[in-house]
Amino acid sequence: MTSPATDAPRTLHKTISSHKGAVNVVRYAKGAAKYGLSGGRDRLIKLWNRETAMEIKTYSGHGYEVLCLDVAHDNTKFASCGGDRIAYVWDVTSGETIRRFHGHAGRINVVALNADSSVLASGSYDSTVRLWDLRSQSRQAIQTLDDARDSIMSVHVGPTEIITGSVDGYVRSYDIRKGQLNSDLIGFPVSSIQPTDDSLSLLIGTLDSTIRLMDRANGAMLNTFKGHVNKDYSTKTCFGYGQASVICGDEEGRIWSWDLLTATPMGTQPPPKVHEKVITWVEHHPSSSGDMLTASADGTVKIWRSS
Repeated sequence: MTSPATDAPRTLHKTISSHKGAVNVVRYAKGAAKYGLSGGRDRLIKLWNRETAMEIKTYSGHGYEVLCLDVAHDNTKFASCGGDRIAYVWDVTSGETIRRFHGHAGRINVVALNADSSVLASGSYDSTVRLWDLRSQSRQAIQTLDDARDSIMSVHVGPTEIITGSVDGYVRSYDIRKGQLNSDLIGFPVSSIQPTDDSLSLLIGTLDSTIRLMDRANGAMLNTFKGHVNKDYSTKTCFGYGQASVICGDEEGRIWSWDLLTATPMGTQPPPKVHEKVITWVEHHPSSSGDMLTASADGTVKIWRSS
């Protein structure tokens, strides 16, 4: 987190309008790959070129809306989930599903792969997180985390831990090696979590129109970021380039950006409205500066660059 904070990319590069209805998630392919993936209410997942916005492939198989995607480290497969209570794993090239994991009693809000894509975590409206072994042919979850008292909205799978955010207002960290659980009460429904690269801090988006940066060692709040409107919809919050800034989209269709250290909003205040409806997902490229994706309930994905 040594890079100077820069505003979110705000020059529109391309708009993708091929989904019918709300787009709930948009993700980058890993590494230098010039592709993106999006999923939406139309039950479809689309692969497209980030430079040209040309659609490459459509993946169909979901019976209900697609809510989350996660791409494998080598871009050969990706996981998806949604309203049909099934976690899917897809082969990118063939477009076929490799695995389908059943077991949740409600819609699955989030899927997350570990670093080598050997374990898939799925978090559900049924208040549980289930872990699936992708190297085994077993269809049973290898572990179920059932400590939450309300819907799971966000999951991070690290090398030795799993972090979850729930509507019950808690962030829970599970140390897999030690079998220990650490719970931090945030006090408002948690819709988004993302740890810093050093895992010392956690960025937490909550449905009280607040984003918090929490010290993971003691649970202290290092900073709070405000101005955006986020009370009713799950919206993804992320770090900007070099993890020097915080970025989120809000329910008014605005993209907000703050300096991580000072919590000072950057750019025009308030930011311009760039989507017609709530921005459901925002993601800055993990290694390239000035490269960002947004998805919205207005049915579009937008690719942003720094001018």
